[in-house]
Amino acid sequence: MRRKLPSFRIPFFIPLLAAVWLGGCHTLRGTGDMGVVIERASGAVRIVETSGRTALARVEGLGDLSHASVVYSRDERYAYVFGRDGGLTKVDLLRATISKRVIQAGNSIGGAISQDGRLIAVSNYTPGGVKVFDAGSLELVADIPAVYSENKKQSKVVGLVDAPGQRFVFSLYDAGEIWVADFSAGKTPKVTRLKNAGVQPYDGLITPDGRYYIAGLFGEDGLALLDLWHVEKGVRRILKDYGRGKRKMPVYKMPHLEGWAITEDYAFLPSVGRYEVLVMNRNNWKQLKSIKVYGQPVFVMARPDGRQIWVNFAYPRNDTVQVIDTESMQVIKTLKPGKAVLHMEFTSRGEQCWISARDANRVSVYDTGTFARIATLSMRKPSGIFFTSRAHRIGL
Repeated sequence: MRRKLPSFRIPFFIPLLAAVWLGGCHTLRGTGDMGVVIERASGAVRIVETSGRTALARVEGLGDLSHASVVYSRDERYAYVFGRDGGLTKVDLLRATISKRVIQAGNSIGGAISQDGRLIAVSNYTPGGVKVFDAGSLELVADIPAVYSENKKQSKVVGLVDAPGQRFVFSLYDAGEIWVADFSAGKTPKVTRLKNAGVQPYDGLITPDGRYYIAGLFGEDGLALLDLWHVEKGVRRILKDYGRGKRKMPVYKMPHLEGWAITEDYAFLPSVGRYEVLVMNRNNWKQLKSIKVYGQPVFVMARPDGRQIWVNFAYPRNDTVQVIDTESMQVIKTLKPGKAVLHMEFTSRGEQCWISARDANRVSVYDTGTFARIATLSMRKPSGIFFTSRAHRIGL
Protein backbone atom coordinates (compact mmCIF):
# COMPACT_ATOMS: atom_id res chain seq x y z
CA MET A 1 0.00 0.00 0.00
CA ARG A 2 1.45 3.37 -1.09
CA ARG A 3 1.81 5.86 1.70
CA LYS A 4 0.34 9.28 1.08
CA LEU A 5 2.90 11.99 1.36
CA PRO A 6 2.01 14.87 3.62
CA SER A 7 0.86 18.01 1.87
CA PHE A 8 2.15 21.44 2.68
CA ARG A 9 0.39 24.67 2.03
CA ILE A 10 2.56 27.56 0.90
CA PRO A 11 1.49 30.66 2.75
CA PHE A 12 -0.21 33.07 0.35
CA PHE A 13 2.27 35.85 1.03
CA ILE A 14 5.39 33.92 -0.04
CA PRO A 15 4.77 34.23 -3.81
CA LEU A 16 3.87 37.86 -3.26
CA LEU A 17 7.13 38.54 -1.45
CA ALA A 18 9.04 36.72 -4.16
CA ALA A 19 7.37 38.79 -6.84
CA VAL A 20 8.15 42.01 -5.03
CA TRP A 21 11.74 40.92 -4.48
CA LEU A 22 12.31 39.87 -8.08
CA GLY A 23 10.45 42.79 -9.53
CA GLY A 24 12.25 45.39 -7.46
CA CYS A 25 15.64 43.88 -6.75
CA HIS A 26 17.36 46.42 -8.96
CA THR A 27 16.38 49.10 -6.43
CA LEU A 28 18.43 47.53 -3.62
CA ARG A 29 21.43 49.86 -3.80
CA GLY A 30 22.54 53.22 -2.50
CA THR A 31 22.30 56.38 -4.54
CA GLY A 32 25.41 58.23 -3.34
CA ASP A 33 27.53 57.30 -6.37
CA MET A 34 24.82 57.84 -8.97
CA GLY A 35 23.92 60.62 -11.39
CA VAL A 36 22.34 61.41 -14.73
CA VAL A 37 23.66 62.47 -18.11
CA ILE A 38 21.38 64.47 -20.40
CA GLU A 39 20.95 63.09 -23.92
CA ARG A 40 19.82 66.41 -25.31
CA ALA A 41 18.74 65.40 -28.80
CA SER A 42 16.45 62.55 -27.74
CA GLY A 43 14.66 63.87 -24.65
CA ALA A 44 16.23 61.19 -22.45
CA VAL A 45 18.58 60.84 -19.50
CA ARG A 46 21.08 58.09 -18.79
CA ILE A 47 21.41 57.00 -15.18
CA VAL A 48 25.06 56.30 -14.33
CA GLU A 49 27.14 55.20 -11.36
CA THR A 50 30.67 56.38 -10.65
CA SER A 51 32.07 53.47 -8.59
CA GLY A 52 32.15 51.13 -11.57
CA ARG A 53 31.88 53.92 -14.16
CA THR A 54 28.91 52.40 -15.96
CA ALA A 55 25.53 53.40 -17.37
CA LEU A 56 22.68 51.65 -15.54
CA ALA A 57 19.53 52.68 -17.38
CA ARG A 58 17.94 55.08 -19.85
CA VAL A 59 14.77 57.07 -19.16
CA GLU A 60 12.89 58.58 -22.11
CA GLY A 61 10.02 61.02 -22.52
CA LEU A 62 11.48 64.14 -20.90
CA GLY A 63 10.76 66.55 -23.76
CA ASP A 64 13.09 69.30 -24.99
CA LEU A 65 16.39 68.93 -23.14
CA SER A 66 18.40 71.37 -25.28
CA HIS A 67 19.22 73.46 -22.21
CA ALA A 68 18.43 71.07 -19.37
CA SER A 69 19.57 71.17 -15.77
CA VAL A 70 19.01 68.90 -12.76
CA VAL A 71 18.68 69.12 -8.98
CA TYR A 72 18.26 66.24 -6.51
CA SER A 73 16.07 65.41 -3.55
CA ARG A 74 17.96 65.47 -0.28
CA ASP A 75 17.79 61.64 -0.03
CA GLU A 76 19.37 61.49 -3.53
CA ARG A 77 16.66 59.22 -4.88
CA TYR A 78 14.88 61.65 -7.19
CA ALA A 79 16.27 63.82 -9.97
CA TYR A 80 14.25 66.90 -10.94
CA VAL A 81 14.93 67.67 -14.59
CA PHE A 82 14.17 71.13 -15.97
CA GLY A 83 13.56 71.15 -19.73
CA ARG A 84 13.56 74.05 -22.17
CA ASP A 85 9.93 73.32 -23.12
CA GLY A 86 8.70 74.21 -19.63
CA GLY A 87 8.69 70.59 -18.52
CA LEU A 88 9.49 69.66 -14.92
CA THR A 89 10.13 65.93 -14.61
CA LYS A 90 10.70 63.94 -11.43
CA VAL A 91 12.81 60.85 -12.19
CA ASP A 92 13.14 57.93 -9.77
CA LEU A 93 16.79 56.87 -10.01
CA LEU A 94 16.26 53.49 -8.37
CA ARG A 95 13.33 52.40 -10.51
CA ALA A 96 14.57 54.25 -13.63
CA THR A 97 11.09 55.65 -14.26
CA ILE A 98 9.33 58.99 -14.44
CA SER A 99 7.46 59.53 -11.17
CA LYS A 100 5.72 62.72 -12.25
CA ARG A 101 5.91 65.23 -15.09
CA VAL A 102 4.25 68.62 -15.51
CA ILE A 103 4.43 71.27 -18.21
CA GLN A 104 4.55 74.39 -16.07
CA ALA A 105 5.47 77.08 -18.64
CA GLY A 106 6.15 77.70 -22.31
CA ASN A 107 9.89 78.20 -22.09
CA SER A 108 12.02 77.65 -19.00
CA ILE A 109 15.70 77.95 -18.15
CA GLY A 110 16.51 75.96 -15.00
CA GLY A 111 15.52 75.52 -11.40
CA ALA A 112 16.50 74.98 -7.79
CA ILE A 113 15.48 73.03 -4.68
CA SER A 114 14.88 74.70 -1.33
CA GLN A 115 17.11 74.38 1.71
CA ASP A 116 14.71 71.92 3.39
CA GLY A 117 14.17 69.93 0.19
CA ARG A 118 10.41 70.50 0.15
CA LEU A 119 10.11 73.06 -2.65
CA ILE A 120 11.15 73.04 -6.30
CA ALA A 121 11.44 76.41 -8.05
CA VAL A 122 11.56 76.88 -11.83
CA SER A 123 12.66 80.02 -13.69
CA ASN A 124 10.75 80.85 -16.85
CA TYR A 125 11.18 82.92 -19.98
CA THR A 126 7.57 82.48 -21.10
CA PRO A 127 5.67 83.68 -19.18
CA GLY A 128 8.41 85.46 -17.28
CA GLY A 129 8.60 84.57 -13.62
CA VAL A 130 9.20 81.77 -11.12
CA LYS A 131 6.85 78.94 -10.23
CA VAL A 132 7.34 76.92 -7.06
CA PHE A 133 6.13 73.33 -6.60
CA ASP A 134 5.82 70.78 -3.83
CA ALA A 135 8.79 68.44 -4.23
CA GLY A 136 6.70 65.35 -3.47
CA SER A 137 3.57 65.87 -5.55
CA LEU A 138 4.74 68.58 -7.99
CA GLU A 139 1.60 70.52 -7.13
CA LEU A 140 1.89 74.28 -7.58
CA VAL A 141 2.69 76.09 -4.33
CA ALA A 142 3.42 79.65 -5.49
CA ASP A 143 3.50 81.70 -8.69
CA ILE A 144 5.80 84.75 -8.78
CA PRO A 145 5.27 86.70 -12.03
CA ALA A 146 8.30 88.84 -12.88
CA VAL A 147 6.23 91.98 -13.44
CA TYR A 148 8.47 95.03 -13.54
CA SER A 149 6.63 97.95 -15.15
CA GLU A 150 3.38 99.86 -14.87
CA ASN A 151 2.03 98.22 -18.02
CA LYS A 152 2.55 94.79 -16.43
CA LYS A 153 5.45 93.63 -18.58
CA GLN A 154 6.99 90.34 -17.45
CA SER A 155 10.71 89.77 -17.61
CA LYS A 156 12.61 86.63 -18.52
CA VAL A 157 14.04 85.10 -15.34
CA VAL A 158 17.59 83.73 -15.22
CA GLY A 159 20.20 82.75 -12.66
CA LEU A 160 17.82 81.06 -10.21
CA VAL A 161 19.59 79.56 -7.15
CA ASP A 162 18.67 78.33 -3.69
CA ALA A 163 20.01 80.22 -0.69
CA PRO A 164 20.15 79.66 3.07
CA GLY A 165 17.09 80.75 5.02
CA GLN A 166 14.65 78.92 2.72
CA ARG A 167 15.18 81.51 0.00
CA PHE A 168 15.42 81.57 -3.78
CA VAL A 169 17.41 84.29 -5.58
CA PHE A 170 17.06 85.14 -9.27
CA SER A 171 17.67 87.85 -11.88
CA LEU A 172 15.25 89.60 -14.23
CA TYR A 173 16.92 89.89 -17.63
CA ASP A 174 14.64 92.55 -19.10
CA ALA A 175 14.21 94.58 -15.92
CA GLY A 176 17.79 94.64 -14.68
CA GLU A 177 16.70 93.56 -11.21
CA ILE A 178 17.55 90.86 -8.65
CA TRP A 179 14.76 89.39 -6.51
CA VAL A 180 14.92 87.37 -3.30
CA ALA A 181 11.91 85.14 -2.50
CA ASP A 182 11.82 84.12 1.17
CA PHE A 183 9.71 81.03 2.01
CA SER A 184 10.84 80.73 5.63
CA ALA A 185 7.39 81.74 6.96
CA GLY A 186 5.39 79.33 4.79
CA LYS A 187 4.14 78.89 1.25
CA THR A 188 3.46 82.59 0.64
CA PRO A 189 6.86 84.14 -0.05
CA LYS A 190 8.14 87.52 1.00
CA VAL A 191 9.69 88.97 -2.15
CA THR A 192 12.44 91.61 -1.96
CA ARG A 193 12.99 93.47 -5.25
CA LEU A 194 16.40 95.02 -5.82
CA LYS A 195 16.39 97.46 -8.73
CA ASN A 196 19.25 98.89 -10.78
CA ALA A 197 21.19 95.64 -10.64
CA GLY A 198 22.66 96.19 -14.11
CA VAL A 199 21.74 95.96 -17.77
CA GLN A 200 20.50 92.55 -18.88
CA PRO A 201 21.71 90.12 -16.21
CA TYR A 202 22.05 86.85 -18.14
CA ASP A 203 23.06 84.33 -15.48
CA GLY A 204 23.85 84.08 -11.80
CA LEU A 205 25.68 82.04 -9.18
CA ILE A 206 25.86 81.76 -5.43
CA THR A 207 29.14 81.18 -3.62
CA PRO A 208 29.50 77.74 -1.97
CA ASP A 209 29.03 79.24 1.50
CA GLY A 210 25.69 80.72 0.42
CA ARG A 211 26.63 84.32 1.21
CA TYR A 212 27.15 86.08 -2.12
CA TYR A 213 24.97 86.09 -5.23
CA ILE A 214 26.71 87.31 -8.39
CA ALA A 215 24.95 88.14 -11.67
CA GLY A 216 26.71 88.44 -15.00
CA LEU A 217 25.65 91.42 -17.14
CA PHE A 218 25.17 91.07 -20.89
CA GLY A 219 24.35 94.72 -21.56
CA GLU A 220 27.29 96.33 -19.76
CA ASP A 221 30.72 95.50 -18.45
CA GLY A 222 30.97 94.44 -14.82
CA LEU A 223 29.19 92.10 -12.44
CA ALA A 224 26.42 92.62 -9.88
CA LEU A 225 27.12 91.43 -6.32
CA LEU A 226 24.50 90.92 -3.59
CA ASP A 227 25.54 90.11 -0.04
CA LEU A 228 22.75 87.82 1.23
CA TRP A 229 23.75 88.48 4.83
CA HIS A 230 22.89 92.15 4.24
CA VAL A 231 20.27 92.31 1.51
CA GLU A 232 19.24 95.74 2.81
CA LYS A 233 22.52 97.18 1.51
CA GLY A 234 21.45 96.43 -2.07
CA VAL A 235 23.46 95.46 -5.13
CA ARG A 236 26.93 96.76 -5.90
CA ARG A 237 29.12 96.50 -8.98
CA ILE A 238 32.37 94.58 -8.98
CA LEU A 239 35.02 93.92 -11.64
CA LYS A 240 33.91 96.91 -13.70
CA ASP A 241 36.02 95.88 -16.70
CA TYR A 242 34.58 92.36 -16.88
CA GLY A 243 32.85 91.90 -20.25
CA ARG A 244 33.60 92.63 -23.86
CA GLY A 245 34.85 96.17 -23.26
CA LYS A 246 34.73 99.07 -25.68
CA ARG A 247 36.13 96.90 -28.48
CA LYS A 248 33.40 94.31 -28.75
CA MET A 249 34.83 90.83 -29.11
CA PRO A 250 33.04 88.03 -30.96
CA VAL A 251 31.40 85.77 -28.40
CA TYR A 252 30.42 82.30 -29.61
CA LYS A 253 28.89 81.25 -26.29
CA MET A 254 28.33 83.28 -23.16
CA PRO A 255 30.16 81.80 -20.17
CA HIS A 256 28.12 79.99 -17.53
CA LEU A 257 28.45 81.67 -14.17
CA GLU A 258 27.30 78.55 -12.32
CA GLY A 259 30.44 76.95 -13.72
CA TRP A 260 32.77 79.37 -11.97
CA ALA A 261 35.48 77.94 -9.76
CA ILE A 262 35.26 79.34 -6.23
CA THR A 263 38.12 78.37 -3.93
CA GLU A 264 38.91 79.57 -0.41
CA ASP A 265 40.79 82.71 -1.49
CA TYR A 266 40.03 83.15 -5.19
CA ALA A 267 37.36 83.03 -7.83
CA PHE A 268 38.40 81.77 -11.27
CA LEU A 269 36.07 82.99 -14.00
CA PRO A 270 35.89 82.85 -17.78
CA SER A 271 36.72 86.03 -19.63
CA VAL A 272 34.11 87.15 -22.18
CA GLY A 273 35.33 86.89 -25.78
CA ARG A 274 38.96 86.41 -24.78
CA TYR A 275 41.26 83.42 -24.39
CA GLU A 276 41.71 84.00 -20.68
CA VAL A 277 40.66 82.78 -17.25
CA LEU A 278 40.49 85.67 -14.79
CA VAL A 279 41.52 85.31 -11.15
CA MET A 280 39.62 87.42 -8.62
CA ASN A 281 40.51 87.97 -4.97
CA ARG A 282 37.52 86.97 -2.83
CA ASN A 283 38.46 89.38 -0.06
CA ASN A 284 37.93 92.51 -2.14
CA TRP A 285 36.37 91.14 -5.37
CA LYS A 286 39.13 92.68 -7.48
CA GLN A 287 41.01 91.05 -10.33
CA LEU A 288 44.36 89.63 -9.34
CA LYS A 289 45.62 88.30 -12.67
CA SER A 290 44.63 86.51 -15.89
CA ILE A 291 45.72 83.11 -17.18
CA LYS A 292 46.11 82.51 -20.92
CA VAL A 293 44.17 79.47 -22.16
CA TYR A 294 43.41 77.65 -25.41
CA GLY A 295 40.09 79.31 -26.32
CA GLN A 296 37.08 81.24 -25.04
CA PRO A 297 36.23 79.58 -21.71
CA VAL A 298 32.68 78.41 -21.01
CA PHE A 299 32.88 76.39 -17.77
CA VAL A 300 35.70 77.03 -15.30
CA MET A 301 35.29 74.37 -12.61
CA ALA A 302 37.27 73.58 -9.47
CA ARG A 303 38.13 70.08 -8.32
CA PRO A 304 36.52 69.62 -4.89
CA ASP A 305 39.84 70.07 -3.06
CA GLY A 306 40.48 73.35 -4.92
CA ARG A 307 43.89 72.29 -6.27
CA GLN A 308 42.88 72.11 -9.94
CA ILE A 309 40.69 74.15 -12.31
CA TRP A 310 39.28 72.39 -15.39
CA VAL A 311 38.23 74.57 -18.33
CA ASN A 312 36.29 73.87 -21.52
CA PHE A 313 35.86 76.18 -24.49
CA ALA A 314 33.40 77.63 -26.97
CA TYR A 315 33.23 76.78 -30.68
CA PRO A 316 35.39 76.37 -32.71
CA ARG A 317 37.88 75.18 -30.07
CA ASN A 318 35.39 73.05 -28.19
CA ASP A 319 37.20 69.70 -28.52
CA THR A 320 39.63 70.58 -25.74
CA VAL A 321 39.82 70.78 -21.95
CA GLN A 322 42.69 72.40 -20.06
CA VAL A 323 43.71 71.95 -16.43
CA ILE A 324 45.10 74.82 -14.35
CA ASP A 325 47.08 74.29 -11.14
CA THR A 326 45.78 76.79 -8.56
CA GLU A 327 49.11 77.04 -6.73
CA SER A 328 51.23 77.99 -9.74
CA MET A 329 48.26 79.42 -11.67
CA GLN A 330 49.60 77.76 -14.82
CA VAL A 331 48.06 75.39 -17.36
CA ILE A 332 49.49 71.97 -16.56
CA LYS A 333 47.55 69.67 -18.92
CA THR A 334 45.65 69.79 -22.21
CA LEU A 335 43.14 67.03 -22.97
CA LYS A 336 41.19 66.16 -26.14
CA PRO A 337 37.96 64.42 -25.03
CA GLY A 338 36.23 64.82 -28.42
CA LYS A 339 34.19 67.22 -30.53
CA ALA A 340 31.83 69.62 -28.79
CA VAL A 341 32.73 69.27 -25.12
CA LEU A 342 29.70 70.66 -23.32
CA HIS A 343 30.02 69.84 -19.64
CA MET A 344 32.25 68.50 -16.89
CA GLU A 345 31.42 67.03 -13.48
CA PHE A 346 33.67 65.87 -10.65
CA THR A 347 32.88 62.99 -8.36
CA SER A 348 32.27 64.14 -4.79
CA ARG A 349 35.87 63.67 -3.64
CA GLY A 350 37.41 64.73 -6.93
CA GLU A 351 39.26 61.61 -8.07
CA GLN A 352 37.32 61.49 -11.35
CA CYS A 353 36.16 64.08 -13.87
CA TRP A 354 33.40 63.10 -16.30
CA ILE A 355 33.33 65.03 -19.59
CA SER A 356 30.60 64.98 -22.25
CA ALA A 357 31.50 65.34 -25.93
CA ARG A 358 28.23 65.86 -27.80
CA ASP A 359 29.42 65.38 -31.39
CA ALA A 360 31.60 62.40 -30.44
CA ASN A 361 28.56 60.74 -28.79
CA ARG A 362 30.48 59.81 -25.69
CA VAL A 363 31.28 60.62 -22.09
CA SER A 364 34.90 60.24 -21.04
CA VAL A 365 36.03 59.64 -17.46
CA TYR A 366 39.44 60.96 -16.44
CA ASP A 367 41.60 60.24 -13.42
CA THR A 368 42.36 63.71 -12.04
CA GLY A 369 45.68 62.60 -10.60
CA THR A 370 47.22 61.00 -13.68
CA PHE A 371 44.94 62.60 -16.35
CA ALA A 372 44.49 59.16 -17.89
CA ARG A 373 41.19 58.40 -19.58
CA ILE A 374 39.92 55.47 -17.51
CA ALA A 375 36.51 54.88 -19.08
CA THR A 376 34.42 55.79 -22.11
CA LEU A 377 30.62 55.54 -22.24
CA SER A 378 28.77 55.73 -25.55
CA MET A 379 25.76 58.04 -25.40
CA ARG A 380 23.48 59.92 -27.79
CA LYS A 381 24.49 63.60 -27.97
CA PRO A 382 25.37 63.92 -24.27
CA SER A 383 25.43 67.33 -22.64
CA GLY A 384 24.91 68.07 -18.93
CA ILE A 385 26.30 65.69 -16.29
CA PHE A 386 24.85 65.87 -12.78
CA PHE A 387 25.86 63.67 -9.83
CA THR A 388 23.73 63.11 -6.72
CA SER A 389 26.36 64.72 -4.49
CA ARG A 390 24.82 68.01 -5.66
CA ALA A 391 21.94 67.26 -3.28
CA HIS A 392 24.07 68.47 -0.37
CA ARG A 393 25.61 71.60 -1.90
CA ILE A 394 24.19 75.13 -1.84
CA GLY A 395 23.27 76.46 -5.26
CA LEU A 396 23.46 73.13 -7.07
